[in-house]
Amino acid sequence: MIYLITGGERSGKSHFAQNLALQLSDSPLYVATARKWDSDFQNRIDRHQQERDGRWTNIEKEKYLSEIDFSGKVALIDCVTLWLTNFFVDTKNDVSLSLEEAKKEFLSIANQENATLIIVTNEIGMGVHADTHIGRKFTELQGWMNQFLASNADEVFLMISGIPVKIKGENSKF
Repeated sequence: MIYLITGGERSGKSHFAQNLALQLSDSPLYVATARKWDSDFQNRIDRHQQERDGRWTNIEKEKYLSEIDFSGKVALIDCVTLWLTNFFVDTKNDVSLSLEEAKKEFLSIANQENATLIIVTNEIGMGVHADTHIGRKFTELQGWMNQFLASNADEVFLMISGIPVKIKGENSKF
């Protein structure tokens, strides 16, 4: 089962995703994709880690999610935007190569047996138009990856002001 949780910055995506994971499992995995760019970002990572209690197994994985065994587990992957940033930077801003590598990694984890994936992403193209060429390229990458993820997800939720709006999927208790 694949859940995609999307929305704008500070829309409540991570909070909703964490609650969903804990409803589905007593011991979910939390896969953090952030790269530690500087001390401010490290502080953000530390704060997020403190928000999760002992029920969670925390895994930090910047790019190669296929190295994780998701079989039979509930896993929250937070977030696609930071994950894509790692591909984008490492490929020197090559949108096609970044998209190809990220899709390959996603398909390798989506095909693991009996895995439940809760994936958090951002709708960065709904806000202000990027000022720079690189910013516009990344927005395109994010949009194409979001479309790919949504097409493969069983359920998709759009978070708006802390409220989950189901935009894809069968009956759900949310």
